[in-house]
Amino acid sequence: MEFNDPKMFFNRELSWLKFNTRVLNEAKNVILPLLERLKFLAIYGTNLDEFYMIRVAGLKRLYTNRISEVAADKLTPLEQLGYIRDYLHKEQAVIEDVFNEIRLGLVNANLIIKSFSQLNKIQKIEIEKYFKSYLYPIIVPIVVDSTHPFPHLNNLSFGIAVKLKSQEDGEIKYGMIRIPRVLGRFIEVGKNIFVIIETIVGEFAGDLFEGYELMSYIPFRVTRNADIEIEEDEADDFIALMSEGLKARNRGEIVRLQIGSGDESLLEFVRKQINVSKEDIYTSNIPLNLSGFWELVERKDFAHLSIPPFNPKILPPLDNTPSIFDTIDKQDVVLFHPYESFDSVVRFIQSAAKDPDVLSIRMTLYRVGKNSPIVKALTEAAENKQVTVLVELKARFDEENNLHWAKELESAGAHVIYGVPGLKVHAKAALIIRKIGNKLKEYVHLSTGNYNGISAKIYTDVSLFTSHKGIANDVVKLFHSLSIGTSYKTELDVLYVAPIQIKPKIISLIENEIRYGTEGRIILKANALVDADIICCLYKASNAGVKIDLIIRGVCCLRPNVKGFSENIRVFSIIGKYLEHSRIYYFAHSDKQIYFSSADLMPRNLERRVELLIPSTCESVTKRLFEVLEIQLSDNVQIHELKENGDYYKITTKQNPVSSQLLFEMYVNEIYNNGKIEQEYSKKLLKKVKGDLL
Repeated sequence: MEFNDPKMFFNRELSWLKFNTRVLNEAKNVILPLLERLKFLAIYGTNLDEFYMIRVAGLKRLYTNRISEVAADKLTPLEQLGYIRDYLHKEQAVIEDVFNEIRLGLVNANLIIKSFSQLNKIQKIEIEKYFKSYLYPIIVPIVVDSTHPFPHLNNLSFGIAVKLKSQEDGEIKYGMIRIPRVLGRFIEVGKNIFVIIETIVGEFAGDLFEGYELMSYIPFRVTRNADIEIEEDEADDFIALMSEGLKARNRGEIVRLQIGSGDESLLEFVRKQINVSKEDIYTSNIPLNLSGFWELVERKDFAHLSIPPFNPKILPPLDNTPSIFDTIDKQDVVLFHPYESFDSVVRFIQSAAKDPDVLSIRMTLYRVGKNSPIVKALTEAAENKQVTVLVELKARFDEENNLHWAKELESAGAHVIYGVPGLKVHAKAALIIRKIGNKLKEYVHLSTGNYNGISAKIYTDVSLFTSHKGIANDVVKLFHSLSIGTSYKTELDVLYVAPIQIKPKIISLIENEIRYGTEGRIILKANALVDADIICCLYKASNAGVKIDLIIRGVCCLRPNVKGFSENIRVFSIIGKYLEHSRIYYFAHSDKQIYFSSADLMPRNLERRVELLIPSTCESVTKRLFEVLEIQLSDNVQIHELKENGDYYKITTKQNPVSSQLLFEMYVNEIYNNGKIEQEYSKKLLKKVKGDLL
């Protein structure tokens, strides 16, 4: 039996498309409030932008360079591009139907999205005044001819192409108008009426081109290859090289053109000016920039059209404790964000910064966000403590923000490490060294998620505070390896670190379950499952009778339910209010049973990054994390099951529907109100749940 048969692997890119379709399906979910649905449409668009900027751009580069490098499914780059384009062109009609349905619903809810032509006379006059006073001075009109070439367009640039007729000799000319990003996507006129900006600019484009009559206009948007390639080994100044790479992102090859429907001659004009494959041109009858809908979703005056926000809680033993260090001395504490507040992590660093007994703070920062209280605490601590921070400058689309924070920290006196050559540092770790009497005591925080207070409110992640000596020694060793550049060969004793240890450890844990045959049990929760070696090992385990449940939010290349290969494997995906981001790995017959990790089950995480796999430190941590897996497998509201043919089907029931995410909110509220943590309380709560939790 060949477990590496190409037919037993779904293509990575096509699996990702199915994931984004599940996001789009949430925009179709009539049970959700209208702006919640619009939010999922915005997420879908943002996801697709990045997919084209990175994944499609990469396939195009492989094809152009005549590289037929293939994954386990054996599809060539050209075959993958063909499948992607066919899929997305078909899905375009679905996107338009979803938007129009939501738009109509919003009208009934008194939130009205209109084009300029749909306004009444008084509203048109008001918008004309706005155009002349605010838009006219900012936007730049260009007539394209021999002396005025079509301008360079930055990545995700948005503009309008225009067809003009000379009032002097009747000659037809073409031009364009850039719409700067500083302008809002929607302009409010009257109360609760929002006008799409490109329809305003298009309507009054004739005022910008003196001596011409406006014949027609269409909006368009370009996407460029945004994957930065940095030759670190050849860099004398990595900061300067990264800064140049960020500028190059706006000079990458155009890989997609989105354009409105209309005048065919205008369509042809834009196509000629923008060198892109015809297959990568997407014509749309709705606003092009779906991510622009965030402007409406985030308006507080329409909060009643969204799901009410949940207020994360600080639970025992971290609530009302005078010293977080004293609490960690007594017990290990595991948190499940965003239900449990990220403020405890912020407090951990802030307390270390202020505590005169703390001698040293060390952290890894991958995606920090703006106005970070953690970075502020680190800069303050750097004045009188040893502060070492690894800031990963290669964190995609956060490079510029991380570069800013790296300079701030360095200016404050911190020792800043700008990543590791050849590897991304994706591990999430903080180490506090504190003097107690004549001895040193280490306190550690480890997490599956970033040190980012914004994403910590919408991403589900596992967080652990511990003073476990073996873990502390390993984290010290990890930071030493980061500062001297030897992480590519580092091995730890209690923790497991990629690129050397994690993949072999996971494979050995699967093989151990194989020894127990039908008594074996594996549950893996991750964002993605791509690694072919791990997939083959899971096939072997299934064939040995091991029962396997995989909770994979996004890409899954494993094909479940195939007789003789994967009949004992079920694959689920949860799409809901929160982004499922935690990685939790359970093996029934392992000494530790349960692990959590910064690493997904992908080659890039396991072989080309510095990642951590953390074993459970005690029985209470094991029970808490296993409980998370059990509750998610009990979901019948937000969960989808992957079938043998690659399609996902949403699991629904009319009797006792259970949303795992809502159940965790209820769990945290109950514990907060009771003032104490009960083991397996959420399981007890699950048994009590009756009726529709939505």
